[in-house]
Amino acid sequence: MSLLSAVRLAASCSPRTVPRNSLQFLSSTQGSFTHNAISWSPKTSYIRLYASRSKAKSTVDLIPGSKQALTSEAARLEYGKSEAKMNAAVEWYRKEVAGLETRASGRVTPALLSPVRIELPGKGKDLVKLEEVATIGVRDGSTLIITVFEDQNLKAVEQALYAAKLPNIVPQRQDSRTIKIPIPRPTVEARNALTATAQRMAEDTRVQLRKIQQASVKKGDYKKHSVELEEFQKLADRNTTEVDKILAHMKKSTGAR
Repeated sequence: MSLLSAVRLAASCSPRTVPRNSLQFLSSTQGSFTHNAISWSPKTSYIRLYASRSKAKSTVDLIPGSKQALTSEAARLEYGKSEAKMNAAVEWYRKEVAGLETRASGRVTPALLSPVRIELPGKGKDLVKLEEVATIGVRDGSTLIITVFEDQNLKAVEQALYAAKLPNIVPQRQDSRTIKIPIPRPTVEARNALTATAQRMAEDTRVQLRKIQQASVKKGDYKKHSVELEEFQKLADRNTTEVDKILAHMKKSTGAR
């Protein structure tokens, strides 16, 4: 085998696999290029060369942040707290918009009075829900009827209805236990006003989500471009998108612009 043939054979093998006879040939031809210097074997054997463990490098830093998980216990704990707070903010907004949507659609349901809270005499500053002291019914599809359980609570319920400042809610006392509330059909202007209220509440919720994210990031003092920053940003983006979906659904269902 000539030198050129040995080189060609070595080149044709894998980067880490070199024929033993080629190594013998190359080493034996350092002084002379004679065929007699080669101890040739009819069977070609190979030497496997392995990379040194000491030179192996970790590739963890090369993994995209989106493929990594939060490795710090403190980061996971803070992420859970942040997620719970953001979910609570979104659910609050969803509940408020549901009430606005009901009013904008013209449907008359007891849910229209869900924001009402009552301060009962002799109970201090503890407020109670309307359904805890009275029943709420619908008559003729356009009138709410409130019947208190005890006569002495009628005045407190009436005051709470005014204090709630709900649009188009004007209580009319019928007797010592009953209050009637006619609900007019919402006009286009009324629907647009309710949608504008939902938009303001949506922006308030987005601001709250950003504050929660920033507080968690500041508390963790994470490095720039770290996986923690990316995960907290994705959490905030996901909840902000949910707020946008709730608002878009209300606009579509009420026909408001």
